[in-house]
Amino acid sequence: MARIMVCDDERDVVTLIRFLLQKDGHQITEAYDGKDALEKLGVEPKRDGVELPELIIIDVMMPVLDGCATAARLREDPAASKIPLVVLTAKGQIRDLFEKSPNVAGYIEKPFNPKDLRDMVSGMLAGKR
Repeated sequence: MARIMVCDDERDVVTLIRFLLQKDGHQITEAYDGKDALEKLGVEPKRDGVELPELIIIDVMMPVLDGCATAARLREDPAASKIPLVVLTAKGQIRDLFEKSPNVAGYIEKPFNPKDLRDMVSGMLAGKR
């Protein structure tokens, strides 16, 4: 199906999302903070030839590099800026921080309903194809 990156500092959340999305046949790459995600995406440090995901699910509150700063750095990279982001957050009012992020395609609030997450991901991927 699709390549998806899940970026969250809570390993239990990453494990749950990986389990849910692998059931739908998706290939999951895990990252545990923004710096880890940028490295795995070949954005910082810059590496060519990295197979980019079709979607990134990213938490807002993370150590090292939070979701807002990570989204900003992704916007600056020509290839990575095209990847839609689903922002995963425990704070309902966080949408204002991402207002100027054209690559943010959706929001999921923690705790999330697994069916809602799966439906959002499948809808977004269907829209890309």
